Formats: sequence, structure tokens, C-alpha cells
Amino acid sequence: MQDTPDSNAGHVPVLTAAVLELLAPRPGEVCLDCTIGRGGHASLILAKLSPGGRYLGFDADPANVGFCRDRLAGRGAAVQIVHSNFAAAGRVLGGLGIDRVDLLLADLGFASCQMNDPSRGLSFANDGPLDMRYDPATARCAADLVNELSEQEMADLIFTYGEERHSRKIARKIAEARRQSPIKMTRELAEIVRQACYTGRKPAGRGRRSRGVRIDPATRTFMALRIAVNGELEALRQLLDAMPRLLKPGGRAAIISFHSLEDRQVKQAFARWHREGLAQRLTKRVVTADEHEQRNNPRSRSAKLRAIRWNASVTPDST
Repeated sequence: MQDTPDSNAGHVPVLTAAVLELLAPRPGEVCLDCTIGRGGHASLILAKLSPGGRYLGFDADPANVGFCRDRLAGRGAAVQIVHSNFAAAGRVLGGLGIDRVDLLLADLGFASCQMNDPSRGLSFANDGPLDMRYDPATARCAADLVNELSEQEMADLIFTYGEERHSRKIARKIAEARRQSPIKMTRELAEIVRQACYTGRKPAGRGRRSRGVRIDPATRTFMALRIAVNGELEALRQLLDAMPRLLKPGGRAAIISFHSLEDRQVKQAFARWHREGLAQRLTKRVVTADEHEQRNNPRSRSAKLRAIRWNASVTPDST
């Protein structure tokens, strides 16, 4: 079954058929959606939880929270949507009087409408302020990092979170540019990064680099800044640390990641729990979008899904 999102949802969810198959939602179960986004996965899972089920959706973006409260109202199962980062999942669930859940889903991507909104600063396709915050209440935006970090700190950030081999050149170029005036706009930063990457060499043409899919030289730097601004890897680490206390025995969890740094954390945690007998891997190999989905939703090309079932024999005290 494929999702047919509302025309104004602004996003097409990825790997919907695999998510439904692996989570196998049943009537009366409780589902925690750590990143409800525009409600695409939620609209499908909700139909499987009635009667008696409960759906809890978190999102750091208040715009997504408001949208989903309207979109998912009256869908059958009881729905509660909370403006919160999933790093605080245990505390928030405790405040709601919920000990553990049957299903846990985390789609670590962001919505197409967020990417396409120039005011969010998540893309350089359209010029906008260097913001990149999912939650506007987050203290520091991307422009703060770009203009305030030392050159060494900027190089380390771009290398660590963007896995960018030209990180030192880029950081040096950023430092040179901001001495003239603060860097405030997305296209300005993108052009600075391109100049740094192309300094002393020709843009890729024929040869090895041209045989694969080429991305804009600014892509990895933008990804690194977005990860840093929103604390994405630390939030994922906290969620994985809490997961043994969040899942009921027999509970299923599915996590969709979009780059290697995220997938590595998920893969290692799931493999460790499997070795220790705490969980069963439902995906021995990572699940990716098929050609049909990739063709119809290009952003699904980088999606990677892994899932586990928490062992029924594990008691809360043993984790």
C-alpha cells in the first residue's frame, strides 16, 4: 500500500510499505512516532491501531505539530501530538503516564516543504537566511556558527558531520569572506564553498568523478551545519540509549536514516542488542527504496530503513 498524502501535506513519506510490514501495527497498540513530520506514515499506521489504539507523535518543528493536529484529527485511534525533540522521549512519555510502547518509528529526514521554504535556510536552491533550525527556539542558527566559530572549529565541524575532504579549504575560505562582512544568506555561503572546492583545480568533467552522481560541492557543508545546529546525532544517540526502556517486550522499532553517520549509529546499536539477545533484527540488511519509488520520489534514494523486535523474554530490570 502506498501513501496518498493530502495535496497540501508538502511531503511524500518514504518506504511506507516496508514500514507497515516491519512494524505490523495491530488494534489496541500504542505507537510512538518520534518525528511525525507531515503525518504521512502516521496516516497509514493510525488505520491499523483501531479500535483502542493510541498514537503519540513528536516533532521539533512547531509548524509540523500544528499541521498534523489538524490532519490527523478523527482518524480513529487516539492521537496526541507533542512539540518535543525525540531526545526527550522517555521524560515526555513519563509525563503522559505511558511506561512503554508497542511500536516506535523515527524518520530522521525532514519534510520537502521544509527544504523548499527559503526562510528555513535548509537549501541553497533558493536564497534565504542561514537559519537551518527545525525549532525556531533553538539558541544558535547556522549563521551564528558560520560567523562565530574559529577556522579550526569550522573545519572540524564540516569534516566530522559532513565527511567533507575539503573541509580545511572551505573553512579557510569562510574565514576570509566573513572578515569582509558577516555571511548571512544561503547562496552566499554556497558560492564560497564552491570557490574553495574549485580552487586550484577544474570542476569535475571526464574521468572517474564524472561517472558517478555528482552533488553540488556545497551539499556536505550544508548537511554538516544542519546536523550541528539541530544536534541531530546527539539526539539520535539519546534515543537509542533510551530505546530499551521505551519498548515493551515484543515491541517493534523502525528507524529511517538518510546519511552514513546516522545509519552507522543505528546499525551498531541494533547489532549489539541482537548479539546480546535483547532484540531480534527484523532487517538483516538495510532496506532501501526500489526503482519505482526512487523514480517517483527522488528523495527516497538515500533512505535506509532498519528494524528490530524487542525480545519478549527481556524484563525491564535486565536492560
